[in-house]
This record gives sequence, C-alpha cells and structure tokens, in this order.
Amino acid sequence: DYGAFKAGEELTYTVHYGWLDAGTAVLSLNESPYDFEARKAFHVVGTGTSLGAFDWFFKVRDRYETYFDQNGLFPYRFVRDCDEGGYKIRQDYEFNPKKSVVSTEKGDTLLTPVFVQDMISAFYYARTLDFSRARKDDIYEIPTIVDGEIFPLKIKYVGKENISLRTGKFRCMKFVPVVQEGR
Repeated sequence: DYGAFKAGEELTYTVHYGWLDAGTAVLSLNESPYDFEARKAFHVVGTGTSLGAFDWFFKVRDRYETYFDQNGLFPYRFVRDCDEGGYKIRQDYEFNPKKSVVSTEKGDTLLTPVFVQDMISAFYYARTLDFSRARKDDIYEIPTIVDGEIFPLKIKYVGKENISLRTGKFRCMKFVPVVQEGR
C-alpha cells in the first residue's frame, strides 16, 4: 500500500480559458475486475470533455483507460480513444512487464525500459515518488510510452504554494511539465 491513492478515488479538474470554463477532466480509480497473471490491478478511466461555447467550435470527447499493477505500479493495458475537434486517435497497448515489451494495436512490438508507464499510469506512479528532499528546480523523469514512442516524461519541482479551493486552503507542492520541443 503506497498510501498516495486508493480505489474509489475520483479527481475532477476544470479547464479554464481565461475566466470561462472550457472543459472538464475526470480520473476515476477503482479495483480492476480482472487479475493479470494472478496479480491484482487498478483500473483508471479518464475522460475529457469540452463545455459550453467551446463545445460548439472545438468539441473534445476523450477517453483513456489503464490497468496497472496494485503493488508494482506498472501497466498491463492502456486504451486511448480521443476525438478533439475532429482529430481522432485510437491506441490500444498491451504491456508485458516480464519481457519489457509493449504490443500496439497496429501489431508493432516495442522494447521498453523496465516498468515503463503509460500516459495515465505515470500520473499515479509520480504520486508515489518520495519528494521529501525535493529542492526547487529538481527534475524527475518517468519512462513513458507516448504515441508509440518511449518518451522520458519529466516534471520539475518549482516549490510550495498555498491554494484555495471550495473545500479549504491547502499547502501544496507544485510541479510543471518539462515540455519536449515539438510536442
């Protein structure tokens, strides 16, 4: 038990464009109804939806799913089904952690680093990292498969910040993605 999350967790994010709510993103984490190689897994469903006027001119209907090991925090399966303003993408990856390979929906087989993550499992994996000694500008790297390529997902610690939500004020650690040029 990593203590960073548990089954039943649901995270809801509102995407803003200026002062307008442009969309929502929801991540729901539950126990998987399937075991993988007799190991228990989590199942995460992530959705993204445009709202209001944004939905009229740039409709977003994104769905991501991942199944990842409850103890080892490595993925077994990742599915991406996205429609963003008419641009559609469908990905279906099967992970074989023992062989360090991923099979894609196109029939490709990719060699991967040990415990490579997918786009969603990387978020949960990052939440288990020990940041107790983090210093400003420290960069953390997570090997991730993105669009059929192995990509070093990097996040930079930028400090602590107090945030106010409807539920109260919270002292938070703040991270920003280190964006790869051209992505």
